Amino acid sequence: MAAMLNGKKIVVVMPAYNAAQTLEETYRGLDRNVVDDVLLVDDYSSDETLAVAKRLGIKSYVHGRNLGYGANQKSCYTLALLNGADIVIMVHPDYQYDPRLATAMAGMLASGIYDCVIASRIIGNGALKGGMPLYKYVSNRVLTLCQNLLMRQKLSEYHTGYRAFTRELLLRLPLLENSNDFVFDNQMLAQAIYFGFRIGEISCPTKYFKEASSINFTRSCRYGIGVLGVSAQVMLRRLGVGRYRFLDPEGARIRLDAPRLSAQEAF
Repeated sequence: MAAMLNGKKIVVVMPAYNAAQTLEETYRGLDRNVVDDVLLVDDYSSDETLAVAKRLGIKSYVHGRNLGYGANQKSCYTLALLNGADIVIMVHPDYQYDPRLATAMAGMLASGIYDCVIASRIIGNGALKGGMPLYKYVSNRVLTLCQNLLMRQKLSEYHTGYRAFTRELLLRLPLLENSNDFVFDNQMLAQAIYFGFRIGEISCPTKYFKEASSINFTRSCRYGIGVLGVSAQVMLRRLGVGRYRFLDPEGARIRLDAPRLSAQEAF
């Protein structure tokens, strides 16, 4: 059992889908002197993800059917909070992001300076060197520029899947109003900005290879349109135009007194 960092329980969550080939390498990269617990939610994989997790001793849950990346995160965060997490770090088990940085991300939150930390592939020169396709890199830069202008921010990117959050943020954001698809990530970051949470960034190298998860060009285009819509909604809401459930402070949040999980314990 790891010693708590500044008295905070650190829980890593892994939203998994067909991650059997990369899960062990990701898990081995975590510093268990800092990370107190690891939870995996399998979104109805067709490979041996759960078998690998069981062999590694990772506490795992499985959806009864494929619900989507956003739904997977909703289950991850709910389960982490139910397990007493003070800080929750989302680490994709596809080994695209370096799991060793979870220690630094946890420290940035445990210090009380930030409420959310994102691991940016854009700070430094890691993205293209790591094999990010040029069209993805250019799209990332264009979308980030537009989103910074719409939401009056200066983040280096909005599209990394490597993130860490405090317990307070996860309980206060209306996360259950968000999409069950990939745009969930952007909605969550937009919510953190809209509701005034402090966001820090850390440079993170990334690796693109066959086994790393990625969405195809068509879904990337749909995602790009979706995230611009999210940022536009934040801008319009600040101008007093329109009402959007995911920006409603009374919107559906994670409730620990009566959780309705779409995940069941696998073992």
